[in-house]
Amino acid sequence: MGIAFFLVLTLLNCSEDDNKNSPEPSTKLAIPFASIASNVTDDSFQANWVLVPEAENYLVDVSTDSDFSVMLTGYDALIVQDNAVTITGLSPASNYYYRVRAQKGTEITNNSNVITVTTTGVAPEESEDPTFLKVKANALENPFFVGVAVKSNQLTEGSAYDVVLKNEFSSITAEYEMKMDPISTGSGSYNWEAADKIVNYGNDNGINVHGHALVWHNAVPDWLSDFSGTDAEFALEVKKYITDVVTHYAGKVSSWDVVNEAVDDNGNMRNTIFLQKMGPDYIKDCYQWARDAANAAGDTDLLLFYNDYATSTNIPKQDKVFSIVDNLKSNNLIDGVGFQMHNNYLSPTKEQIETDINRAVALGLKVHVSELDIQVNQNNDISYLTEERALAQKEKYKEIVKIYNALPKANKYALTVWGFKDNESWIPYSTDLNHPGNDWPLLYNNKFELKKSHTGFLEGLE
Repeated sequence: MGIAFFLVLTLLNCSEDDNKNSPEPSTKLAIPFASIASNVTDDSFQANWVLVPEAENYLVDVSTDSDFSVMLTGYDALIVQDNAVTITGLSPASNYYYRVRAQKGTEITNNSNVITVTTTGVAPEESEDPTFLKVKANALENPFFVGVAVKSNQLTEGSAYDVVLKNEFSSITAEYEMKMDPISTGSGSYNWEAADKIVNYGNDNGINVHGHALVWHNAVPDWLSDFSGTDAEFALEVKKYITDVVTHYAGKVSSWDVVNEAVDDNGNMRNTIFLQKMGPDYIKDCYQWARDAANAAGDTDLLLFYNDYATSTNIPKQDKVFSIVDNLKSNNLIDGVGFQMHNNYLSPTKEQIETDINRAVALGLKVHVSELDIQVNQNNDISYLTEERALAQKEKYKEIVKIYNALPKANKYALTVWGFKDNESWIPYSTDLNHPGNDWPLLYNNKFELKKSHTGFLEGLE
């Protein structure tokens, strides 16, 4: 039986740390006073505060961390003109934190005090139910990891995320916190805190950890983007970073995406800072450095992957990716290919997916379906998840899992879903994807209730 959780409200004093990233305090506006939340339910609450004279609006932050290191999607400096706002799309039996700033024109106050709210409800109970994804996958003749993308602030013992993760998944991938930008703070200087939390969580709970990603053009720290040294010195910085990270996690992380998304949508090498400064051989160099670092650390079992998107439908891109992979394979520098699979309920077709994946199988490489989600509103033609779309999404999940399940044992690695709940998906908020509206691409709804897509995943394991 699950354990019931009840509302907890805690008033925290603001500190210098709370305000270290805030603008200079206003000389005219008073700092707001946040008051206790009201109307707390399993998936929502009302945040309240005292009105500030002359304030035009308020900026509201909501986080699952008390230090506000990761903001809840949609609630990072949310602009509100009243003295209350309803926060929705939350998980039951989970802690949330909110704070407020007042604004008038360009004047913004420091943060208010912090209010802690625990949503009501019951967290799922951890067990070995055969309808759990990893349990069913582990029972297969040729089992494989069932993975999920995580954020460090979700990995709190006893939270809904924690229980669902331990029940359903056997592998984790950091959504962002193991990329270069959050880890590398300067030449040879690192912030391991968030990444270590993810890796230690996996190791402590017997969960596989896949590293994502050592080199990606959208996660280059400012100090490296602004690097003023020579191109050769730039390459040495990249080499040092790869070497240090692989060494730091030797024996703790079973695999790495060494290079992520190096091919553009026209089938050419993406014109990144790495290509510009290191030349066309930079990919091979990065894999060589990762392999050398792993071997030097005694981690000879470390698997190295190349990871990219849209290769099933974009044939020029697919061809370029596999020309890179062929070269790496011929030099014994790669063990597998990550197929992101940010798909929709209509595309790609079964045949397109099989053709794409089978190119990796033909090379004797492992296959990682690495970032799976399935859009149902890519044309912005529905305002809620209809029964018809939910069923179509279920069938597409089932199709992909069945394709993966049919692979030879030697080519299986993991099938990873890119997030837990629909309201936390990256898809509606991605400027790169330019998604036109809301979507419901994952296995759980906003309340952590199972969707038909979850049933489709299970049926694909049969």
